[in-house]
Amino acid sequence: MKQRIVFMGTPAFAAASLDALGAAGLDVAAVVTAPDRPAGRGLQLKASAVKERALALGIPVLQPEKLRDPVFLDALDATGAQLYVVVAFRMLPEVVWSRPMLGTINLHASLLPDLRGAAPINWAIMNGFARTGLTTFFIRHQIDTGDLIDSAALSIGPDETAGELHDRMMALGGELLTSTVHDIFAGRAERTPQKANGTAKLHEAPKLTPALA
Repeated sequence: MKQRIVFMGTPAFAAASLDALGAAGLDVAAVVTAPDRPAGRGLQLKASAVKERALALGIPVLQPEKLRDPVFLDALDATGAQLYVVVAFRMLPEVVWSRPMLGTINLHASLLPDLRGAAPINWAIMNGFARTGLTTFFIRHQIDTGDLIDSAALSIGPDETAGELHDRMMALGGELLTSTVHDIFAGRAERTPQKANGTAKLHEAPKLTPALA
């Protein structure tokens, strides 16, 4: 059976991972990304960074408005993918993440279980962390709580900005994700349930709002 994946993501952070998977020779059967949205002064429709990269690589693109749409679900099944890979996308309903035989995995920009949420890079800087990292894990019902697969740590410079950290993690994330996908297809990926680090309170990383600026 041919080893195929479906990739789901939207911003440049995810596009770098898509590039890494392609460079590693993995078969990306389709890309799922956000619908084109009006942007700029003229409010012309703008494609996501992931869509632009997918089209450049010749990968079919799916842009559902609703993830439970039966037409979209049929299109997913038609790819024949055994694994779904998610990087910086929206929360998936179970009807999506439960479909592939090998499950659905996510690349998250923190060392889980710490910094669960939509903005872990920003919150690592805002909390004054000296160290952070990336984690791959299997998706389940509650956000960022699934079984851990692998991780990679990196230090944060004393004057490093969120943008600078983002760019370093973007490159490292592609490497970690590619390694994880290879491990899953080879049957050597381990699953480790998440648990809190002793009695320490874990930090959260909710979506940034204007009030936090």
